[in-house]
Amino acid sequence: MAKHPTLLEQFRSFYFQNNPKDMEQAIKYFGVFGGMSWSVDMDKPLSELIESKVFKNYKYIHADITKITESDKHSHQLLSGIATGDRRMHSALKRARISRNDGEYAMENLFERGLLEAEYSLESPPNEEDRIDKKLNFPKPFMRFWFSFISPYFKSIKDGDYKEAKETFANREQEFSELIFTKLAMEVVKKSIKDDPIKEIGSYWDRNTEIDILAKTKSGKIVAGICKNSNSKAKKTDLTKLKEQCEKAELTPDICVIISKSGFSNELKNEKGAELRLLTLKNFKSLVEDLSEKDFIECSGKRY
Repeated sequence: MAKHPTLLEQFRSFYFQNNPKDMEQAIKYFGVFGGMSWSVDMDKPLSELIESKVFKNYKYIHADITKITESDKHSHQLLSGIATGDRRMHSALKRARISRNDGEYAMENLFERGLLEAEYSLESPPNEEDRIDKKLNFPKPFMRFWFSFISPYFKSIKDGDYKEAKETFANREQEFSELIFTKLAMEVVKKSIKDDPIKEIGSYWDRNTEIDILAKTKSGKIVAGICKNSNSKAKKTDLTKLKEQCEKAELTPDICVIISKSGFSNELKNEKGAELRLLTLKNFKSLVEDLSEKDFIECSGKRY
């Protein structure tokens, strides 16, 4: 296994270790505990697990994380700014309330320690004068969870008061899981387009628009995708939205892909064809085929 496992490698390990009931549960629980190789009781509600494994072990996990960050105040502020915002460098600095110089210095240290990685828009914006910020990712999903819902409320959690942190997670849980859903959806798209393999995949963003998934195939075709991680079916309006996003970016997709957790309206199903692929949670099963002991990533720190 690679020194820094990919998100897919972490997901396969998590799935093998914890044997979730279904793919929806797997994605949701992985978004919180992914990357740590902790054994997770999938029969327990997520909120209960967060309390028993994270809140009650706060001081021990905090001590482990501060060893990596060297208790650097700017690093902690930046990590929370990234975790609670849109991950763009500029907005992360604004949320963290630190200068660009301090932020960039902290960021370089976090890159070196493996707590952060940079992500760039797959294509440049149509207007070359529009400089766009890179986005910042947490290689381990748990670290994003920690700096979203634990670190900002450390004072009350340390005192045994979990109310505010619990309420914030409950209010943001759906939104929080969207990033992991999209990142794993990229892997599903790669596996689903077999006739003309994808050679490059990521996201697109500029000042005017964002595209969840943008890819290029071996033959040069452009694939654009939209992710719908909600309890309602994807509709034809989602396809219209995707095409509008592409138009703003001055991109013409050869293949459109809609990835929906809850399926599709009949109207949208009627549009399915060579130029429109529809993918559901069933397709995510392709990510965990042929799992074995070799997929398990051993825990490198303490087990909680």
